[in-house]
Amino acid sequence: MKRLAIAFIIAAIISMTGLPDAWGRNRRRMTPVDNPATTTQAVNETRDDTSRINAKRRANSVSYVNESGVTVFVDTTTNTEWIDSSIIKRVPKMKYPLLNSVSAGIDVWDPIMRVFGQQHGIAGIWGQVDLHNRYFPTFEMGLGYTNHKGPNENFVYNSPLSVYFKIGADYNFLFNSNPDYKFFAGFRYGFSPFSYSIKNVKLSDNYWDETVNFNIPSQNATAGWIEFGLGLRVKIAGPVSVGWMLKYHSVVHQSKTTYGDPWYIPGFGSKNSHFSGSVSVSYTFDISHLNKLPLPEVIESETPALPDSTLSQTDSIAL
Repeated sequence: MKRLAIAFIIAAIISMTGLPDAWGRNRRRMTPVDNPATTTQAVNETRDDTSRINAKRRANSVSYVNESGVTVFVDTTTNTEWIDSSIIKRVPKMKYPLLNSVSAGIDVWDPIMRVFGQQHGIAGIWGQVDLHNRYFPTFEMGLGYTNHKGPNENFVYNSPLSVYFKIGADYNFLFNSNPDYKFFAGFRYGFSPFSYSIKNVKLSDNYWDETVNFNIPSQNATAGWIEFGLGLRVKIAGPVSVGWMLKYHSVVHQSKTTYGDPWYIPGFGSKNSHFSGSVSVSYTFDISHLNKLPLPEVIESETPALPDSTLSQTDSIAL
């Protein structure tokens, strides 16, 4: 038994001392140092590398910036133009410059609606700045007036000539398309200081068969409202455009008066309706020349020197 145990211990020691060498040999066989792929690996990885190819091509080209702000390269060997897409970091989000145009217009919605029986409103004017053909900060002002008497009403509501103001902006959904056509959404905040009175109020008493007439004196008031709209504008001839806008509006604040709330607010219209519109004729002035445009830049590469033999041949031909 003792001999068997000693033999077992000796065998275990020999096998343990041989393991590291075996593992080392296995590792070398699994990851060989030399193989055919290592000689072509770098070539295969970079043969379709556009950046490396174009960098080499740019070294033999000159460049300039075209009207759209894109750098165009010209190959000095073949005299062909090409654009290096590998150096374009991003596509411009907006096609038109920051200061694109200024427009002024007149809103003829109220005069048109008066033809169809409306008894309030006069007209308004507006102006706006075109930023990138996308954003249109807008300012409006106009005059309002009414002398209203309904067919079944026993009074006359009068509001003398008053001014109103609106400020807001439009957003053009077709900002990268032809600027002659605009489909836009708009927001406005409107404000008006005005006065109103109620005249010839008639109250009848059927029992005593009497009629009482009286007037409500002039009341001074102010009101503010917001508008949301959707519209379309189209150029019809040169710088002249026509457009329309359908609006939803709601009063957000108004002053308190002794005899109740006003029926009509200049620039807003009748408080009985939350919907209105506008029809405009406008004139547009181009101001894109005010933008600071980058100067064309020409990057000239070094022309490789010609061999002496070539220079001698050229000189002889010139002679």
